[in-house]
Amino acid sequence: MHQNIVFFLLIIITVAGYLTERYLIFLNSKMWSPSLPEKLKGICDEEEYRKTQLYQKDNNNLSFWSSSFNLAVILLMICAGGFALVDRLAREINMNQIIISLLFFGIIGFASDIINIPFSWYDSFVIEKKYGFNKMSTRIFITDHIKSWFIALIIGIPVLGLITWFYYRTGHLFWLYAWGLITAFSVIMNLFYSELIVPLFNKQTPLEPGLLREKIESFAAKTGFKLQNVYVIDGSKRSTKSNAYFTGFGPKKRIVLYDTLMKDFSDEEIVAILAHEIGHYKKKHTIQNLISSFFLTGLMLFLFSLIVNKPMLSQAMGAENSSFHIGLISFGILYSPLSLAIGLISNYISRKNEFQADKFVKDNNMSEYLASSLKKLSVKNLSNMMPHPVYVFFHYSHPTLLQRLEKLE
Repeated sequence: MHQNIVFFLLIIITVAGYLTERYLIFLNSKMWSPSLPEKLKGICDEEEYRKTQLYQKDNNNLSFWSSSFNLAVILLMICAGGFALVDRLAREINMNQIIISLLFFGIIGFASDIINIPFSWYDSFVIEKKYGFNKMSTRIFITDHIKSWFIALIIGIPVLGLITWFYYRTGHLFWLYAWGLITAFSVIMNLFYSELIVPLFNKQTPLEPGLLREKIESFAAKTGFKLQNVYVIDGSKRSTKSNAYFTGFGPKKRIVLYDTLMKDFSDEEIVAILAHEIGHYKKKHTIQNLISSFFLTGLMLFLFSLIVNKPMLSQAMGAENSSFHIGLISFGILYSPLSLAIGLISNYISRKNEFQADKFVKDNNMSEYLASSLKKLSVKNLSNMMPHPVYVFFHYSHPTLLQRLEKLE
């Protein structure tokens, strides 16, 4: 494949991805109506529905400007040789191939984060604040970014450095070593994420003894779910939005409740939300997702190993020398159509799994409380309760609210 063909493919795929996303957002907006739809009556009122639409419109406007700006930057980097310029800069600093790759990705990653900070700030301090969600201070906003950079350095440098070292030491078999490393890293992160990463951003405290904890432990015991770790996270210091999640597996599994959830939901509704998460575990969705991610990572690395040595990947970016890091950037763009197809399949399977977890709740006679909590979450978080089916097909890992309510009720 000639470098010019690769160059045009990079441009076409990048622009096509942008246009596809803009069209999907347009389709979503066509679902809005000036009055409350019949299907949503009893779930929210006219004022809440109108507020949801305004919130979605503001987010869509921000998405347009941020995605358009990032598209322009990427096209400029490809067409004007921006990636090649960063490559030359890294080579002037150090001649070691591994150091060059680390410098290249460090500069690209840091610059990408910096140019997107204004959009992130506007989202938090204008849109989220306007609708009563944002509780984050400027200090937390800044320290969150600094902590994220720190994590990227502490974790990213060793992992990326080892992958690059594998490439230059083992040649075409590097993908097997990289696959093993990423697999091991993923398992470790699944086991220790809540203990190592989350405390850097949020305070987690064990759920205090009381009626709620007794109800949670009673349900877990009834369903044969060994539960020791139930934590409350101080999500309210950043947002009023509510959430709960399940993390880890084996002895490291834990359930985490946002403190905002504790304030706005009844004990039975919280137990129903956790029952849904327990349903995922009982149906082995957690392990299935982990195994599928391992397989897909291996597939991506194998495909990358087939073309990483092709000079056309780097030359299409304007670089004189073939390199691992520029080849990875080119491959990432070329791989995106396949990634999209895989994502569509993954989302379809995920939506089926969500129905199965809901059925687990229903089988344990808590569907009424789960339905109530889903309605509350959607209204409180100003979620789009009637998205376009095509948008759902492309983006939703969960069924829509109305689809879940229909199954539950």
